Amino acid sequence: MLRVVKPKNARSKRALEAREPKEVEDPRTVVFVRGTHTGEVVNGVMKELMALKRPHAISFSKKNIVRPFEDATSFEFWAHKNDASMFLLGQSTKKRPNDLIIARMFDGKLLDMCEVGVDQFVSMNEFESSRPRPGYKPMLHFASELFDTHPRFIQLKSLLMDFFNGEAIETIYLAGLEHVISITVAPLPENLASVSDAPVDGHLPIVHVRGYSVKLLASGQRVPRVELVPMGPSLDLSLRRHQPADPELWKAAMRRPKLKKQDVEKGLGKKRKNLEVDEMGDLRGRVHIAKQDLGKLQTRKMKGLRREPGEEESESDEGVSARPTKRKKAV
Repeated sequence: MLRVVKPKNARSKRALEAREPKEVEDPRTVVFVRGTHTGEVVNGVMKELMALKRPHAISFSKKNIVRPFEDATSFEFWAHKNDASMFLLGQSTKKRPNDLIIARMFDGKLLDMCEVGVDQFVSMNEFESSRPRPGYKPMLHFASELFDTHPRFIQLKSLLMDFFNGEAIETIYLAGLEHVISITVAPLPENLASVSDAPVDGHLPIVHVRGYSVKLLASGQRVPRVELVPMGPSLDLSLRRHQPADPELWKAAMRRPKLKKQDVEKGLGKKRKNLEVDEMGDLRGRVHIAKQDLGKLQTRKMKGLRREPGEEESESDEGVSARPTKRKKAV
């Protein structure tokens, strides 16, 4: 039986409410964990990725003995303690040099993992362009059919989108689009004729991750001219081991809350009868009413249409009072 934690004061109550499930989740907090041995390349990659993820990043400075593919209890403990939902483990061994493991959590349990190897790394310090400010969301660009068809690349795309995703926003400020992260896949080997022939495991194409800063220039029009300047970091990743999500746990993670009545009326839910949303986004509806009786319609009240006490309404007037005669004043 699970232990129910009861808050002792208002502060602890707010902290528990912040960890409860929400319709719009908070930005994912990523914990950067160092393994038993990390080389210069792994340390540089983790430092660069943590700079892009701030302020939603937590770094563990000490080395940890972690083998997530064998035992994930450490991730579950850290996730509950730090209220984190993603982990980036970096370590380098003789069998798997320059290794990175991206893990995703759900409800305090390990959901799925993907292991990649860093084949080439170029730091942001070697580029002259400006760095993005902390807290700004990057624009992600995936350029390959494999990200929509191949199961390994579909998982990698989902993990990277959750990794770089920030707060949910309703409007976009043009000047706030500062950098772009482009993820592409190397061409298929010559022995593979199409994308469907790509192996599920084994020798898969290399994934290229490139960072660019957005430069807005004058164009003589309202919309500026956009140029992309290499910013870094530049990574070449090779896919290694992976752990898919459990079907039942994945089904629970993908479950969406029911739409509210006001969201349905705005056109976001199931289409309702006599309700539609026009091109401007305004809700328009059609109302059906009963047949009106104009005889009972309330009109403007005039003194000349008033009836005297005891005077009955004639049939020819059809609901309109007869005009009374004026009385002469006694002299």
